[in-house]
Amino acid sequence: MTKFYRDYLDGKLRPERYRQIGVGLMVVVVAGFVGWVYEFLVALCETGKVYMQGGNLLPWINIYAIGALAVIPFTYRLRRKPWAVFVVSMIVTGLIELVGGWLVYTIGNGTRYWNYDHGLWLIGNINGFVCLLSVLFFGIFAMVLVYGILPLLARAAFVWPRRVFLAVAISLFAVVMVDEVTNLCLKNAGVPNAMDLYRSAGWEYQEF
Repeated sequence: MTKFYRDYLDGKLRPERYRQIGVGLMVVVVAGFVGWVYEFLVALCETGKVYMQGGNLLPWINIYAIGALAVIPFTYRLRRKPWAVFVVSMIVTGLIELVGGWLVYTIGNGTRYWNYDHGLWLIGNINGFVCLLSVLFFGIFAMVLVYGILPLLARAAFVWPRRVFLAVAISLFAVVMVDEVTNLCLKNAGVPNAMDLYRSAGWEYQEF
């Protein structure tokens, strides 16, 4: 184990503000992409079909980025205790999924972007918004984030030249946000958006 990684686990790294911001932006991009891959594989395994996922042109899903950002502060002082990181992450992400699903359902007059109402997803199911299997997966993803992705991004923030790291982080984040906001606005305006584009090209699309 390198000194950098030990310092990371012990919370001894004291990065400048710009490094923290850059890492945060990169977490948003990477977590949203990892979430998209997860949803893509789940749909493929369940149906045997290839579905595009999310609501954007790019492979990125916002709730996974939100979950990742929420997990980081809650597990910051627990990194030397993987079991605690796992349990806390399950609770945090489970609450986000439960509240997020309920809000979409309530505000959207019955709209559901996910529904755990079948198969193994029924175990620990709460109104289809969250279930035991989903939070177990999210706990695993959080472990990958905390012990794999986050230290790699932190290392890049320290090693790369300041302007290069910030340029990469801001550029990737900006591209994702432009895609997210544009497609959200187009959808609300009733104008063809990314989902319509994919469907017109023959792709099946699952909104998330």
